[in-house]
Amino acid sequence: MSDPKYIIGLDLGTTHCVMAYTELPLEEKGEPVIKIFPVPQVIAPSEIQRQPLLPSFIYLPGAHEVPKGSLALPWDAECSSAVGEFARKRGAEIPNRLISSAKSWLSHTGVDRTEAILPWDSPHDVQRMSPVDASSRFLLHLRDAWNHSLPHSDSKALFERQEIYLTVPASFDAVARELTVKAANGAGLENFTLLEEPQAAFYAWLEAMRDQWRKAVRVNDSILVCDVGGGTTDFSLIQVSEEDGELSLRRAAVGDHILLGGDNMDLSLAYVVQAKLAQKGTKLDAWQFRGLWHNCRLAKERLLGNPGQESEPVVILGRGSSLIGSTIRTELTQEEVAKTLVEGFFPLTEKTEQPRSKARVGVREMGLPYEHDPAVTRHLAQFLTRQAPEPESTEQEVPGTYPTAVLFNGGVMKAPPLRQRILEALGHWGRGASMRELTSPDLDFAVARGAAYYGLARKGRGIRIRGGAARTYYIGIESSMPTVPGIPTPMKALCVVPFGMEEGTGAEIRQRDFGLVVGEPAVFHLLASNVRKKDAAGEIVEDWSGEIEEVTTMEAELSGMEDQGGQVIPVWLESRMTELGTLELWCVARDEERKWKLEFNIREREEV
Repeated sequence: MSDPKYIIGLDLGTTHCVMAYTELPLEEKGEPVIKIFPVPQVIAPSEIQRQPLLPSFIYLPGAHEVPKGSLALPWDAECSSAVGEFARKRGAEIPNRLISSAKSWLSHTGVDRTEAILPWDSPHDVQRMSPVDASSRFLLHLRDAWNHSLPHSDSKALFERQEIYLTVPASFDAVARELTVKAANGAGLENFTLLEEPQAAFYAWLEAMRDQWRKAVRVNDSILVCDVGGGTTDFSLIQVSEEDGELSLRRAAVGDHILLGGDNMDLSLAYVVQAKLAQKGTKLDAWQFRGLWHNCRLAKERLLGNPGQESEPVVILGRGSSLIGSTIRTELTQEEVAKTLVEGFFPLTEKTEQPRSKARVGVREMGLPYEHDPAVTRHLAQFLTRQAPEPESTEQEVPGTYPTAVLFNGGVMKAPPLRQRILEALGHWGRGASMRELTSPDLDFAVARGAAYYGLARKGRGIRIRGGAARTYYIGIESSMPTVPGIPTPMKALCVVPFGMEEGTGAEIRQRDFGLVVGEPAVFHLLASNVRKKDAAGEIVEDWSGEIEEVTTMEAELSGMEDQGGQVIPVWLESRMTELGTLELWCVARDEERKWKLEFNIREREEV
């Protein structure tokens, strides 16, 4: 990258996209200032407005649904679909033409995320996009909006030439990260770095606190980053330690990918309103209910943003020839929101309670695989049980094993009653242990601001969180046991990347030889665990059910000797974590004259 003029932080969110930036070079200026870029977008037909949030919605109108040319953008006069505020509003009225939750679909392993499948369940005559293309469309809008705002002569400030940090959920697997990279490439971005969202949220807190952050935390603090957004729930732990007399920060744990968030809550509120209408004799069809779902989201956001407001109107279009005459009007109350969200999604439970499961229906729709248990508190209890064992008493608490402070992130956590319930649960589970809330400067903008701050920290103008591998990684090793009819050959897990291995370091596994298949196609299995944190490089796990999961597979044909078919070559292994977060696995022959490299993108282009 040649001399960028800006550092840009991008939050590609389920509900909103946000772009933050700061100017370079730093040496010529005082304290760096991080700003939010107001994004031009269609807010009504033929009306453009700059807004700090770009709603993550795409509206694909049918013929004659909007006046021709009314969705034109300053940089695209022929634009025939809408991204942002108008898409969200109009899509709530015509939901079968609205693409939403593209980020959640990007992590859905049960569908082909590169196929045009959105809007899901829309009629066959509706134009569709893939989750990757939809994500790319949001980034393309941000890119073009930025470039449109520049003086035409300032080519060095073009978006694609800047130092860009794009955030992803910490729980995204390697495939979802790779698809995020593909979406960014589709928007013309080549030079960018992925950063985990909970870390970005913490960086935003550091940026807001400036030099005062050291007074807000202390040695042995364990900070829970509780991130509940529109589509997912993420938990991370960041520990505070002391090195050479200075406080330092290290990411200690990352939770599972939990498809549970604002979408689920909006749906619950829609059922509340539907039941209220049914009591008055009004029934909604599936089309109207989807519209109600989106309208409940808008009503919920307004009510949570205005605690003193008692209710918010909800309007659902009718299906008759006279839409205005058959419009259904009702309301969502502050009391209904509080009761549904607090008790339904944040019940006060015991720490021993785990997420509840139920028998699944044998045949189901191929929609998003939402969590069966909507209780965020039970998922949090499971995370803490795995990562931070419950203290025997507040007097005997082991430093760093249980959260002592919480940083909230995500639009859902803007609601004070929901934050209070999490704090209440943590205090209850910790047997009265003191629980502090680290105040986020702004939950809507924190991730984008934190991403930009991370760019500053990499240049020595901020505090870095030490990272390393967020999970323990393994390579699948086929057992040498005799073949048995009808029984697959067992596969063992060989640890190649211990938890916390720093970028730029590696490990040699010379304790024993392994057989490497060359000269014919072979499949290599990459496995990972959030739970097993003490496995050392070279350790083999035979019974790993429930603790180790497959991340991805790679099919490759490694070159063998000329004029020979498949061979099995004795090798020893060497693993390396590159500065870009890529796992390189080198297979070295005994004579050390031949070696083969396998490369897995554990955190594609991400540096932590």
